[in-house]
Amino acid sequence: AAELCARWMAAGFVHGVLNTDNMNMTGESFDYGPWRFLPRNDPNFTAAYFDHAGLYSFGRQPEAVFWNLQQLGGCFTLLAEQGPIVEALNRFPSAYQQALCRAMLARLGVQSRGFEADADLANAAFRALAAGGERLRWEPFFFDWFCADERRALSGPRSDLYAEAPFLEFRERLKGFAADRPERLTHPLFGRVDPEEMLIDEVEAIWAPMAAADDWSGFHDKLARVNAQREAYALGAP
Repeated sequence: AAELCARWMAAGFVHGVLNTDNMNMTGESFDYGPWRFLPRNDPNFTAAYFDHAGLYSFGRQPEAVFWNLQQLGGCFTLLAEQGPIVEALNRFPSAYQQALCRAMLARLGVQSRGFEADADLANAAFRALAAGGERLRWEPFFFDWFCADERRALSGPRSDLYAEAPFLEFRERLKGFAADRPERLTHPLFGRVDPEEMLIDEVEAIWAPMAAADDWSGFHDKLARVNAQREAYALGAP
């Protein structure tokens, strides 16, 4: 569950309805009806139209997942001693923090320098994303800085944004990290200006002809482009 939630946060993904019945015991989740990918870093962003209190907002997802685990742990107290269950639950915060660092470094395409340095870089990346506001969308940020390639980032369409003061801390921290498999940058994807995204406006535009005329061509085209991006990033490779 810690790994899954960390990957959501690194991907800017909002599940939308993290009730206990939307997660299973193997740490997987489902029922993605109101999901969204963030257009920008906003911890208060909600996906479900009915989530007026922000219970399942982007920034509260780790809290929601931990609460779900606690409810599961409460059920296990009917079968086992409470002490070991509490001990296991108390490992979640640390497991999540470590998983988030790994996920963020994978997205940035750099090698670990140890938990403290990794956490500093991950936090600086979140702050940089927030500083970008409406102009800096989630996916272009990671696309620009993949494998710590400052040359690409500072020669692209968001170069003037990255020259501003809020990004200097992130850039300085990133310089201390070595690229992980920098040969990935030779993929044609990284010759583009922007990466593939999955924002709701595009999703609805793809869905409209499917619903109106059973036309799935846009859907299959999008899947092909997303698959090409997956191959370029190769995030699951050793």
